[in-house]
Amino acid sequence: MTFSPGTDADPEAIEERVEATIADNDVVLFMKGNRLMPQCGYSQRAVELISQHVEEFETVDVLPALPQYREALESHSGWETIPQTFVDGEFVGGSDVLAELDERGELAAELGAE
Repeated sequence: MTFSPGTDADPEAIEERVEATIADNDVVLFMKGNRLMPQCGYSQRAVELISQHVEEFETVDVLPALPQYREALESHSGWETIPQTFVDGEFVGGSDVLAELDERGELAAELGAE
């Protein structure tokens, strides 16, 4: 079986989903795969870092419509790589930024866990 992303996904529907998900969740991670089965090391690292500090957070698997999600997310964050983390509607960064915040002891506060 070959994985082929759903490139025929409606960009407007993806944009609306991104906006609604960011607005409706305190912490949201747009990632490759899902919380239980991350599909790349960066996404896995982001899930691990966030999970250390907050129990409840939303994840969105971008793989079914990767090009459309990249475009929609870039318009919100100016960032083109995945994963992307948003907290209280604001873009925080990818797994590298989360790791840096964690190393400085600032990730829990950034995620609203303190």
